[in-house]
Amino acid sequence: MDTPMDDDMMREVAECLGNNDAPRAVSKIQKYLEDLDKIPLNMAITGESGSGKSTFVNVFRGIDNKDERAAPTGCVETTIESKEYPHPNYPNVKLWDLPGIGTTNFPANQYLRHVGFEKFDFFIIVSADRFRENDAKLAQEIKKMGKKFYFVRSKIDNSLRDEERSQRDFNAERTLQKMRENCISGLVNQGVESPQVFLISNFDLHLYDFHKLQETMERDLPSHKRNALLFSLPSVSLGIISKKKDAFHSKIKYQALLSAAVAAAPVPGLSFAVDVGILVGVIRGYKLGFGLDHQSLEKLAQSAKMSLGDLQAVIKSDLASNEISKELVIKLLSMSASGAALMAVEEGARFIPIFGIAVAMGFSFMSTYRYLSSALDMLANDAQNVLKKALAQDTSL
Repeated sequence: MDTPMDDDMMREVAECLGNNDAPRAVSKIQKYLEDLDKIPLNMAITGESGSGKSTFVNVFRGIDNKDERAAPTGCVETTIESKEYPHPNYPNVKLWDLPGIGTTNFPANQYLRHVGFEKFDFFIIVSADRFRENDAKLAQEIKKMGKKFYFVRSKIDNSLRDEERSQRDFNAERTLQKMRENCISGLVNQGVESPQVFLISNFDLHLYDFHKLQETMERDLPSHKRNALLFSLPSVSLGIISKKKDAFHSKIKYQALLSAAVAAAPVPGLSFAVDVGILVGVIRGYKLGFGLDHQSLEKLAQSAKMSLGDLQAVIKSDLASNEISKELVIKLLSMSASGAALMAVEEGARFIPIFGIAVAMGFSFMSTYRYLSSALDMLANDAQNVLKKALAQDTSL
């Protein structure tokens, strides 16, 4: 859905092009796209020592606990002051590891001022077993401040294993429902109205309630911040992959408009060179966002207890199988009948009197839009195939 900011940018670009000021139009579109990538999202993660909050910060960012960029983890409280951890691929998205309120000398209202509550978009309160009085008081103060908060009951996989050992007639679904109800009733008894509790395993995010947490956070965020959340989410479900695809697709019209604005400059060959640069940058972003880069695939293969080659075997597109480069994009464009034809017509249109530049702009927009849409379809399909393969290999993944 277009926003007033979208409409304003479009009007300004149209005005620039109407005045034959293509460089200014290009500059405005570039700034708009850069601003979209810089929309900040700050998530506050808090909980008592040993609750798994630091591990949650790391897993959400796709980082192993042993990574030098990881939030420190341990059974004792390792977080003394608020510490920000930017997402490695989307630095505009930051997870803040906050000290547990029970480890500070501040009451709930002073605690929020101490950690700088105003900069956070929402709070996630983590517990490894049950939520305590401090958690409830913190939630009530967050609500007074007009912020959203979510309760996450972590280490569900450990709890289920413990329950299975102790019960004769163990039933996983019944046990999960009992855990959820116990958490909710405990919070209600401590004065929290309609608490939202999500059961999560930090190491198996595709299981249990992570998808519900993702959907709730997405729904509660203002529209201009939703894509920032979606891009940063680990691709642990087909639903997330599908939503990421939609989020990526929403930007294609602006990327194609940038291509068209460059085509307005009467310089032979410039449009093609810039278009290739646009395609390379955007497609690299798709590949990284879907977790199809080499590092992400290696990590997924390790988690699924399978070889990297087994995952790579279900990848169909050359874009996912190879390093994205200008040479690869040019090769694939030349192999595409429609792509090659549109590029040829665009360059030829420049020599048409009076209307040539306008025609070239139209073809430039169309070719960029079509190719990015096609690339997005292929990479999204590859991401889905890779995830299905991983899930089929190891049901604990």
